Order: sequence, then structure tokens, then C-alpha cells
Amino acid sequence: MPAAEAQSRAVRHGLAGTGGAWWTSGYSTATIALAVSMPASSFRTSLDLLRSRRFGTFWCASLLSSIGTWAQQVAQPWLLVSLGASSFVIGLDAFAMSAPVWLLTLPGGILADRADRRRVIAGFQSVQMLCPIAIVVLLIEGGIRPWIIVALSLVVGVTDALSMPSFSSIVPSIVEPRQVPSALALNSTQFNISRVAGPAIAGVLLATAGSLGCFALSALSYVPFIGIALWILPRRAPTDPVGPASSNALDGIRAMFRDPYLRGALLSTFCAGLLCGPLVTFCPVLVLNVLHGTGAEFSFAIAAFGVGGVAGAVALLGVDPARDRRWLCVGFGSAYGVMVAVCGLAPSITWLPLILALAGVSMSVSNTSTNTLLQTTAPGHLRGRTVSIYMLGMRGGLAIGGLLTGALVAHLGIRTTLLVDGGVAVLAQLLIGWAWLRAVPPNPPAPTPDPT
Repeated sequence: MPAAEAQSRAVRHGLAGTGGAWWTSGYSTATIALAVSMPASSFRTSLDLLRSRRFGTFWCASLLSSIGTWAQQVAQPWLLVSLGASSFVIGLDAFAMSAPVWLLTLPGGILADRADRRRVIAGFQSVQMLCPIAIVVLLIEGGIRPWIIVALSLVVGVTDALSMPSFSSIVPSIVEPRQVPSALALNSTQFNISRVAGPAIAGVLLATAGSLGCFALSALSYVPFIGIALWILPRRAPTDPVGPASSNALDGIRAMFRDPYLRGALLSTFCAGLLCGPLVTFCPVLVLNVLHGTGAEFSFAIAAFGVGGVAGAVALLGVDPARDRRWLCVGFGSAYGVMVAVCGLAPSITWLPLILALAGVSMSVSNTSTNTLLQTTAPGHLRGRTVSIYMLGMRGGLAIGGLLTGALVAHLGIRTTLLVDGGVAVLAQLLIGWAWLRAVPPNPPAPTPDPT
């Protein structure tokens, strides 16, 4: 799976991606709410999932795919900077990757509800695999240009927006209802492990084979995931629509935003994507132009971000599932904003890995908590569409944030821009939290079957 989606996988791959959003397809919300209300699972019980044939194989394939994604995530902005691209073009590349969610994620949710998800995932992921292959060929031929990279990012963004809701249904369809919370945390752990391994491998490849090696690894990483997705997902016949697709999608939006409890989760997600998400995207500008670091130092800093993400995800395995996760979302979401601002004050490259590690912890706890909250309280009949709206908040915020941050960097410089982004993020999260924490959690809805 590809690059800026790395922000949401959790985007590929948030997910925020997560960060990516894994959905509760196949189980009623009431069932999963019951699982979440159980006593906290031990680490041994959680890790037992990795021994199961389906989940364990899926987890390993996802890890390999995410490692390839993060290798490209490191190489792509570095390649753009090496080609002389401006900060605005780097922001435009992030925008092209994430902007299609505004138009296509809701239709993707309808596809997840009505089509054969196996074919949706395999088809769109195969198209995405052609993009890093094209970059490898152009690098060999010497014909790569910044505009080509941006155009290919748009292709990835379109296919990702259409396939992510189907992709997000995998975990709940291959584990027992009582295992869903642990599976979500383990999946977040896998994604954050890849944040460590991917940049570390990318650093070696950048020093030896250059950007070409990173894009080649990204292309190869699609293969095991496509095969595993076809194997583990249950076959599903397309279902007939209950009403007009556009009407159903709008009903889903209205239902989500009418509820102040769910609305707070979505606004918090959007805020994090808009103001904090661009941190990783613009790290190459900070490292290369301000801190005067090398490609290896940049890779190490991004790997530290992943270490923090792993720590946050593992810590959540020990959190009582009955705990009100709004405090985690708001508290660590605000801390994420603080770390973005602190990055703007980094005196040297030596301090950057530590700051990014703390940012990774904050991002992981905040995003995973928001994701779990939404999955356990949203109406069961809006499954595919609800994850689409979540993706819209995360990826849509990242798209706008990347474009705006790129424009600000061009006028204010990277340090001032990070200070502004971080400060506004903290203020926004506190304001959202003030209203959100006063909302009454909804009662678990009645079970709604999902024909998977």
C-alpha cells in the first residue's frame, strides 16, 4: 500500500490511520460494545490473536505492506526536494494524495456496503501498485519530474478513497466479537512497527540504491497483501441498494453530525489531520533546509516517530476498555499539537528524534482511541458510510492541511509554520473537548446484520 495514506492507514494504511480506520463490518455495534465493556484483556490474550492462522497471516502481510509504504513515505518528499521542488509542490503532492476523499470516500463506503469487497480491494490495490512501478521506471530512464510524482499521487488518492472503506472491514470479519478491541490495538501496533522498520530500511536504501530502491520496495510490498486479502476475506455477493446512494450517504452524514458525541470525535480527527498531519510531510524541509541533516538522519527521525507510535499502541492494550476514551482523544490530541510546535523550536537535528517520538505517542493514542470510540458507538446500519466519514475527516483534514502548510512555509518558513500549526491545534482540541466532554454517550443501537 502507498505513501501519504500512510497517515491514514492505519490511510494505508489511520488507520490514521489511520492511523487508519478499521470498521466493525460483520458484527453489530451492540456486540462490540459488549466486548469493549469487558475487563481489560491481558497482553498474553491479545497476543494470542497472532497465533491464529487468519489474523496472524493478515497481520504479517499488513506489516510487510506498511513497511513498503513507509519506505516510500520517506523517499517521496526527499525525492521532490532533491528535484528542486518548492514547499508548495510538496504540499500539493500531499493534497493530491488525500484530496480525493472529499468526493470519493462516501461512494467508497457504499461500495463497501453493497459490492464484493474482495474484488474492490484487489482491483484498486493492483492499480496503486503500478504507481511506484512507474516511478522506478522513470528514475531508471532519467525522466522523473515533480509533476509526474504529483499526478501519480492523485491516482493513488483516488483508488485509496474508493477502496479504504472495504479495506477497513477486514479485521472484524476474521476475529471473534470479543477479540475486536485487542485486534484493533494489535493492528495499530503493526502499523507503528512499520513506522520504525520502514524508515530504517529507507535510510539504508537511500544511502545505497537511492530513492529507486525505496519505490521498488513499495511496489513489491503490495503483492503479499493483495494475495492475503483475497484469501482471508469471505466471499460476498453484491447486495441491492435500499435507496438512492446519494440519499443514503447524506443520511449517514446527517446522522453522524446530529449526535454531539460522534460529532466531537469527527471534529477532533479533522483537527489532528489538518494541523498536525503535515508534520511528517514537511519534515524533509525542516531536516534538509533548516537543521542541515542527511537522508539517514531524516530516516532515523521518522523511525523515532514510529517508535513512539508503537509505544502508544502497546500502552492502549493495557487500558481498561470501559474507560471514557474522550479524555484520551482530547488530551493526547492536544499533546500532539504541542509536539508539532516544539518541532518548530528544535535547536538541532539531535533533538528531533526525541520530539518526534513523543509526537508519535500522542498521535497513536489519540487516533486509536477516536477510532475505537467511533466503531463502538456509531449506528450499525451505517457501517461502511460511517468509516467513510471518519476517513473524510482524517484524510480530508490532511489534504487541506498539506496545501495550507505548504503555502505558509513559503511565506513564513518551516519553523514559524510549525509553531502556528501546533498552537492552533492545541487551542482547537481544547475547544472541541470542552463541548465534547459535556455530550452524553449514545446507547448501543440494536444489532444490525451485515451480509458478509
